Amino acid sequence: MMKPTIKTAFAAFVTAAAVSAVVLGTAPAQAAGNVATPAVQDWSFKGLFGTFDRASAQRGYKVYKEVCSACHSLNLIKFRNLQDLGFSEAQVKALAAEYEIQDGPNDDGEMFTRKRTPSDPLPAPFANEKAAAAANNGKAPPDLSLITKARAQGGDSVIKVSLKHPGGFTLGADYVYALLTGYGEPPAGVEVPDGGNYNKYFPGGVIAMASPLAADAVEFSDGTKATVAQMAHDVTMFLSWAAEPELEARKRLGVKVMLFLLVLTGMLFALKRKIWSDIH
Repeated sequence: MMKPTIKTAFAAFVTAAAVSAVVLGTAPAQAAGNVATPAVQDWSFKGLFGTFDRASAQRGYKVYKEVCSACHSLNLIKFRNLQDLGFSEAQVKALAAEYEIQDGPNDDGEMFTRKRTPSDPLPAPFANEKAAAAANNGKAPPDLSLITKARAQGGDSVIKVSLKHPGGFTLGADYVYALLTGYGEPPAGVEVPDGGNYNKYFPGGVIAMASPLAADAVEFSDGTKATVAQMAHDVTMFLSWAAEPELEARKRLGVKVMLFLLVLTGMLFALKRKIWSDIH
């Protein structure tokens, strides 16, 4: 499992990239005032005892691999991390071996190409940020490793957001899901410039990225119907895990700490009564 310190170091970069990569230009004023609020979704990982839906996250990886990875990287994830989603060691080795990576130098001082192993990161679609920008009208698509945290208020984790808003609360995952399903025809009076796309959930209403999902774009091995809503849900589940793979461990630790504090409070109360019993 990845260390939180690695993700923290990239948080500022991803937040900035997520904004700069998708803005096409200045949107009409009337569009900016009509941005829809993402609906609160019932994610399995919400709540004190919530966990990631492994089956959904595995399907989400397939959506990322076959659709999103053509433009977006996932630089903070290594293939071995996918075992946390329920993939076996053999499956992870097979998934990694589908891609090659440059390594070296060898004993002759030359670089060489080899198949990726579980310890290697997922491949990026472009060699570097400038190449990514050149292929996308001057704006490099953002890395998606922390996208659900980047789109949450203040970049907070699921736990922090839920503590601040114990009732209905909107997560970064809600925004990502809404964005993926929010494409459509612009309302009357809203002009979309050439190369732009209308999305009612994107600030300004105009986004450079075309709708990435289409019905039956992928084929799920478990027989799940690949509707746009289903794929958006599954890939958001996967990206939520990628942003906070330690979430479940933190929740378990939090429960243990709370139980310990409750027991300690009871013991201290009993001790206090024992000590002061003669006085009272």
